[in-house]
Amino acid sequence: MQRAAVLALSGLGVPESLRWHEGALWFSDLAHGTVHRWDGRGEPETVLKVPGRAGGLGWLPDGRLLVASMDEGRVYRLEADNALVEHADLRHLVGGPVNDMLVDLQGRAYVGNFGFDYHAFSRKHPNSLLYAPPGPPKAPIACLAPDGSLLGLTEPLLFPNGTLLTADGTALVVAETLAMRLTRLSVNADGTLADPRPWAALISPILWRLVNHPGLPGRITRRISALLDHPSLAKRSAAPVAPDGIAWDIDGETIWVANALRGECVRVAEGGRVLNRVATSQHTLSCLVAGHDGRTLFAATVPTDDPVRAAALNGGRIEMLRL
Repeated sequence: MQRAAVLALSGLGVPESLRWHEGALWFSDLAHGTVHRWDGRGEPETVLKVPGRAGGLGWLPDGRLLVASMDEGRVYRLEADNALVEHADLRHLVGGPVNDMLVDLQGRAYVGNFGFDYHAFSRKHPNSLLYAPPGPPKAPIACLAPDGSLLGLTEPLLFPNGTLLTADGTALVVAETLAMRLTRLSVNADGTLADPRPWAALISPILWRLVNHPGLPGRITRRISALLDHPSLAKRSAAPVAPDGIAWDIDGETIWVANALRGECVRVAEGGRVLNRVATSQHTLSCLVAGHDGRTLFAATVPTDDPVRAAALNGGRIEMLRL
């Protein structure tokens, strides 16, 4: 029997970028541009409002908060006196909103971006039409030094999103949302990333080839996929999985994936084998295994990821399940 998460918080816009820091759950609200802290009691605390909508979160070794500004193409830093200052300007590097971000123990930040205006496209077209040749634009991950200077860029990826570091810090796993896969990159001594290779495919190879086909088979597949995009049909499907946020399981080897296509978190092994599914009430954008004992699966869910619609609905939720 599939287990289901239970409601923890509601009335949010687009909760995202779940983090556990100093005994509390932190998250951004992409619709309202705010960063929140929740200790598990009462309502979450609003820590700050970020110009250009808050995105990915992380902390420098000295405890200062870094937060991505999605629409400004910047990373901000919250100083000890609560002054919000520019940490890095990425506008010349990004093709769309700045997205999720991972900050490692040395203070190096790895920042992804959409590569294009995804929401403008999705308001007019089914997602499947993104794959009509030449396909969706790709985007690199920006690798930043602790002082915010640019260390380098990765090879272009298909919507680089949630990221994880391996326990030994030698590799980073990134969710390529629009490629429906998890990709592993090696972490070089200087903090740059290289040598991307598959960690887990979350779509069948046949379907992936068909949806990207330039000829008639591709047009037919994209048309059928567009019909199946209807929420009442999508929630009954088991595949494919579009990975958004990702989190290590308590075993440190398998990965929980927030499935942006439907209401679930999926635990997968390297190679792509699905091990568990946890149902959520809405589409899931971020997940995290944390809590005071490290055994709670948190999920950020939304009725829509469109920030304009979500800001009006305030239907975003945090859901949770003890593993």
